[in-house]
Amino acid sequence: MLLLILGVGVLAGAVYLIGEATTYPARQRAVSIRRAATYGRPRFRRREREETFRERVLDPAKSRLASAALRLTPRATADSVAAKLLAAGLSRTVSPRTFLAGKSAAGIGGFFFGALLGGMAGGPLAVLVFAGGLGVLGFTVPDFVVSMRARTRREHVRSELPDALDLLAVSVEAGLGFDGALTKLTEHMEGPLCEEFTLTLNEIRMGESRHDALKRLVERVPAPEMAAFVRALIQADQLGISLGRILRVQAADTRLRRQAAAEEKAMKAPIKMLFPTVLFIFPCMFIVILGPALLNISKIF
Repeated sequence: MLLLILGVGVLAGAVYLIGEATTYPARQRAVSIRRAATYGRPRFRRREREETFRERVLDPAKSRLASAALRLTPRATADSVAAKLLAAGLSRTVSPRTFLAGKSAAGIGGFFFGALLGGMAGGPLAVLVFAGGLGVLGFTVPDFVVSMRARTRREHVRSELPDALDLLAVSVEAGLGFDGALTKLTEHMEGPLCEEFTLTLNEIRMGESRHDALKRLVERVPAPEMAAFVRALIQADQLGISLGRILRVQAADTRLRRQAAAEEKAMKAPIKMLFPTVLFIFPCMFIVILGPALLNISKIF
């Protein structure tokens, strides 16, 4: 019963952390609107308010859980976690500390839930196996989910890049500069690639050089097509080559790469289909075909 109560408590804490991470942008917007509404009004000294339950208990607990996650994975750092979240498109909703705390909470919840299952299934060995396995699983699942999301986002970017480069080439050939072409692109496209270009355009408008902003784009989207595109843009800017021609060449090259990647996936599909066919379809066929014959043979003997 004690393990069940602890498991429920840890699960409730994990649900609370997920809710906090989900509602963080809305709360930030509400704070900004409140500050803008009270801007310019005279401020009066108020009594020091009492700390809330979140400030007294939850925030310190989140920090401790995040520190525990970093100690358990020495290779991971807050910067590397932030880079993973940025690549997955989660940096605006989930902070590195919240993610690390969620990993620790999921690991602890899996440990206690596994201990409960092991206690119901057998002796101390079962408790140890179930608790250790589910604890490790709960601790590693968030990393797996973020990696899969980053991979899916990268594939979306790679598939959208040729059309985006065509639009950039048309805009540049029509007389717009590179910044204006990016603005036009963000107005007519949606998706992960548009979000990355919007972030790059905002960095350029804030005073960053175009080279640095494009290099950060490659760091956020580590795809070969994106790296080749950025490298060609930097070389064209340095050597004075026509930007429209470079964009046309890069659009054709990325389209060929996308076609080659699709053909590669199509060639791998039969091999991937072989395993489920052997494991699930063939046994059923053997049962249907050979079952009546085996029954008749058993009646004869």
